[in-house]
Order: sequence, then C-alpha cells, then structure tokens
Amino acid sequence: MAEFVTVAKQDDVPVGQFKEVVVRGKPLLVCHTATGFYAVDNTCTHDDGPLGDGWLDGCAIECPRHGARFDVRTGEVLALPAAVPIRSYPVQIDGNEIKADLG
Repeated sequence: MAEFVTVAKQDDVPVGQFKEVVVRGKPLLVCHTATGFYAVDNTCTHDDGPLGDGWLDGCAIECPRHGARFDVRTGEVLALPAAVPIRSYPVQIDGNEIKADLG
C-alpha cells in the first residue's frame, strides 16, 4: 500500500532546478522539470557520488564525477559509465506539498 510523505514544497523547487532532501534517512533529489515534479535517489549508481552536486538538464540529472546521466522520471540510465538505474519514487501533489511514496 502506498504511503506518500511530504518531501518538499512546490515553492521551494523552481522549474529546471532540484532540491536535496533527506526523508526517513534517504537522501533524495526532488526535481522540477517542464513536465512536473519527480523524486529520485541522490546517489549515483556508478560510484555512489551525490547527484545533487551535478546539474539538471531537461529530465536528465548528470553526475559531476564521471558524467553518468539518469532520467529523473524513471531512473533509467541515459549515459555511461553508470549501468544500473537510480531509484525513482511515485510523486503526487497535495496543495503546495510534493509527496513521494518511499515504500
């Protein structure tokens, strides 16, 4: 059963940017693209580096260490050297709150 928890406020994440948060001990990125809000793990699967030190380009987050890229909508790998996707979480909006199912 889904358990959505508040991870950020819409006002805190402008379009084209992301916010680093830790919720229930999980380091996450809350990303705001032209297509909506997304929540993903804030750890590159290539070398465990923080994706929050990188940049968001459209729907892709790029790791600053070696250039691995991931689709924030799905977690899918878009560019090597990463071979394993990052985890993405279902998101819903409740008023000004961005909620994610971290289950």
